[in-house]
Amino acid sequence: MEKVKLIKDRLLTAQSRQKSYEDVRRRDLEFDVEDWVFVKVSAMKGVMRFGKKGKLSPRYVRPYKIIRRIGKVAYGLDLPSELEAVHPVFHVSMLRKCIGDPSRITPIGDIHIAEDLSYVEVPVAILDRQVRKL
Repeated sequence: MEKVKLIKDRLLTAQSRQKSYEDVRRRDLEFDVEDWVFVKVSAMKGVMRFGKKGKLSPRYVRPYKIIRRIGKVAYGLDLPSELEAVHPVFHVSMLRKCIGDPSRITPIGDIHIAEDLSYVEVPVAILDRQVRKL
């Protein structure tokens, strides 16, 4: 019985040590109402999501606005009508905070790419001009 008690004590000490190491890196995620968050897309093998398949498929998709908090770890999001089949409540582990103003994100549809995957940048305006004599 003494050996069993000694083993249990040592296991408890090791567990406590490992927990203290992990608690240093752990941070509690918490969002406010009206914050913008990205939603994590679960990876499924062979499933094409958001136009990409496999490794190149996005891990998180566009920002959504939090409209209410449900309990300590669940949040209700303002989803568009295309996602009406998806339940609007997500666990905090499925969300990532969107830093910056989501209205400044350029939609992918506005970028025009040619058949050979080339992209041409067109300047909108010339802001400054300088003439140098060599």
